[in-house]
Amino acid sequence: MNLVSAGIPAVWRILTWIAFAILALLTWRRAAWHMMRSAENANVFLAATFVVLGLWLIHAGIQPGLEFHLVGATALTLMFGPWFAMFSLALVVAGITAHTGQYAAYAANVLVMGAVPVGVSWAIYRFVDRRLPNNIFVYIFLNSFFGAGFAAASVGLASTAFAVLCGTYRFGYLLDNYLVYYLLLAWAESFNTGMVITLLVVYRPQWISTFDDGRYLRPR
Repeated sequence: MNLVSAGIPAVWRILTWIAFAILALLTWRRAAWHMMRSAENANVFLAATFVVLGLWLIHAGIQPGLEFHLVGATALTLMFGPWFAMFSLALVVAGITAHTGQYAAYAANVLVMGAVPVGVSWAIYRFVDRRLPNNIFVYIFLNSFFGAGFAAASVGLASTAFAVLCGTYRFGYLLDNYLVYYLLLAWAESFNTGMVITLLVVYRPQWISTFDDGRYLRPR
């Protein structure tokens, strides 16, 4: 869902912009910006951001604000960590906003399409990291396949809940015409993210900040 300005009441616009300002401040203070001094890191980050922007531009919709597209949040989170993933998605939403002109909905879109899936992806990664064995198959299947699917489903649930709270659409309409299809889209998100992370783990593990060769591939 790419929320439109007309569908968000004034009070929700204010609340979402306040929440976005807090999130932006946290990102600014906690992101390891020194990592971007490396030309390779900066190039990979920008390339990944443009790829996700391209995925968002390939979309389908049934009503204003009710659009379907891949999210890419889990891949960004596993590659760069939560704060750079949030920064990347904020840039992606900025590009989409400049294209659509829905400036008042920018903060809401960053929260629903960025903060929610990044938070879910990072929570799953931390749980797997702390509770389960250090195994490459556990990392790939739970963090990328399962994590991406669950993160995409969380976007559908969050956007549905927000649209209902704003009074934009009735829950019954969203359940029949939007949410069920977004949950199906989660399978595509899961497959694509899992495939990308698997290829990166094999050929470019240095591009994935949450992956460590010595930890996941150590001799038994």
